[in-house]
Amino acid sequence: MEHAKIFAFYFVFCSLIRTFVARIMDIEKIRIKDIAERAGVSTGTVDRVLHNRSNVSQKSLAKVNKALEEMDYKPNVYASALAYNKSYKFFSLIPKHESEAYWEEVEEGAQTACERYRDFRISNKVLYYNRFSPETFAKTMNDVLKQDPDGIIIVPSKIETTQRYADILHDRNIPFILLDSYMPDLKPLSFYGQDSFASGYFAARILMIMAPREKEIMLMKQMRNGNVASKQQENRETGFRHYMHDHFPAVKIHEVNLSLDEKREKYDSILEKFFNEHPHLHHCITFNSKAHLVGEYLLRSNRRNIQIMGYDMVPKNAECVRQGSISCLIAQHAYMQGYACVEALFRAVVLKKEVEPVNYMPIELLTKENIEYYRRTNIG
Repeated sequence: MEHAKIFAFYFVFCSLIRTFVARIMDIEKIRIKDIAERAGVSTGTVDRVLHNRSNVSQKSLAKVNKALEEMDYKPNVYASALAYNKSYKFFSLIPKHESEAYWEEVEEGAQTACERYRDFRISNKVLYYNRFSPETFAKTMNDVLKQDPDGIIIVPSKIETTQRYADILHDRNIPFILLDSYMPDLKPLSFYGQDSFASGYFAARILMIMAPREKEIMLMKQMRNGNVASKQQENRETGFRHYMHDHFPAVKIHEVNLSLDEKREKYDSILEKFFNEHPHLHHCITFNSKAHLVGEYLLRSNRRNIQIMGYDMVPKNAECVRQGSISCLIAQHAYMQGYACVEALFRAVVLKKEVEPVNYMPIELLTKENIEYYRRTNIG
């Protein structure tokens, strides 16, 4: 009997709590009808103001905005976006790449963001262009523009070519985000990537902490027609050379080009010749994600007294770090960059919210001791 009384009391108590909470929620919930009564306008006028539609007089707009301010109205942007029931087409233009490359991680991050916000009917189609061919960039951009995109993520081509299409996007009010290389003159909605100059400066400092008495260093590049793949790599090298000029001006920097026009089978002979000609050189650096090309050669040739420093936590690079032929890697969170770009477009286009214009990724150093604990994402 005592248990029955306790249960009955508990049931009544819970009912009272539910009623109290419901009343509080009713008090806090502001309806369009309430706003209309406060402003002295029709519910249709309020609806048009809340959804930024036309056919609202300045007088009515002022009344509604005053009522919203007085009532401390906070719109539920997520509910509004879902109710709008619109599909959003985003596109990503990135360089053609191999599997297990930096860009593959970018794609995976972008896809994860699309899955997270799939209830809002967003999609992100990835298209590829040849980074050494502005013509392929232009063709791909033309294909995208024909499909009436709601937003675009762009890894820039040459500044002149990219500028031409940035102007078109601005004219059409199509927001775009720059990834990898920051070109502020293009006036993007936002940018995601490292501060490449600072990254190169940091790389030089770390390298010379490891090799303070070195007289010469090898800089490995991959060029085509005398050009590296991106503005980002150029800026990293500029930062690197600034540090070396200021602190180690006597160190000789030898450039070795593992040309993109050469077959990979020839890389070993190029490296073999170089290291035979420079027997006192022990440290190398590269500003792309292909440090493993040198690292794997060093392992095959058993040159244990030489190491290379590089960029990006791609699997082949990570294995060379574990084996000891790559001394360290600078990571830049490719997966997070891809995710963040799609999320920024979602916030700007779907939720109509402001986004940060410049977003620099952290400059992180990975070595044999901590590489197993590196996580490509901290996204919840």
